[in-house]
Amino acid sequence: MSKKSVDFFYDIVSPYSWLAFEVICRYQHRWNIALKLRPFYLGGIMNEAGNKPPALVPNKGAYMIKDVARIAKHHDVPLKFPKNTMEMMLVKGTLSAQRFLTAVDIRQPDLLEKVSRELWMRNWNRDEDVTEPKSLAEAAKKAGMSDQDIVATLSLIGDEKVKAQLKAVTKEAMDLGAFGAPMLVAEINGKKEWVFGSDRFPIFAEMISEKWEGPVPGVSSKL
Repeated sequence: MSKKSVDFFYDIVSPYSWLAFEVICRYQHRWNIALKLRPFYLGGIMNEAGNKPPALVPNKGAYMIKDVARIAKHHDVPLKFPKNTMEMMLVKGTLSAQRFLTAVDIRQPDLLEKVSRELWMRNWNRDEDVTEPKSLAEAAKKAGMSDQDIVATLSLIGDEKVKAQLKAVTKEAMDLGAFGAPMLVAEINGKKEWVFGSDRFPIFAEMISEKWEGPVPGVSSKL
């Protein structure tokens, strides 16, 4: 039986993307799916969709802090808010990191999952930089990339091919109707269908005719 194609669109600036990322990675070998990680640029999505970060809406921001902490515990993800979340998200941003992930996807797609996770660990666990080349190199090194490949991948951050691919993936998400991150996309009966956020897995599982076993399959049956 052929595997169902599933695309996961994400930006490491998004804590909800990390929560969903860990869950879909846990299921990629439990479900009959071919998972494709799709780093895109959330800043572009928010701008084009006329959306704005929850942190800019006081009540949403206050709720988000509680909500993310609860879900992180429930999903067994070691997520911690950085000291200055607003600066990290709105001033420093993740454009260079997303370009770096795009370069990884082009050169060594087998390492994309590990490098993405290491960048989330820096951003949302250890409160470390993800904008400087040295920071990106440290994440790649920890993910198992060789020094030679790190240098080659870093050199592509400003490459027009990398910029074009990141823009193309971002536009693909926009064309589907994106307004934020993350997005899980599957082709169903010849049509692409998607869900938004980290809490739609029971629905997504039903959409692709798979069994939902909780955020930590084999350990937890939590819904």
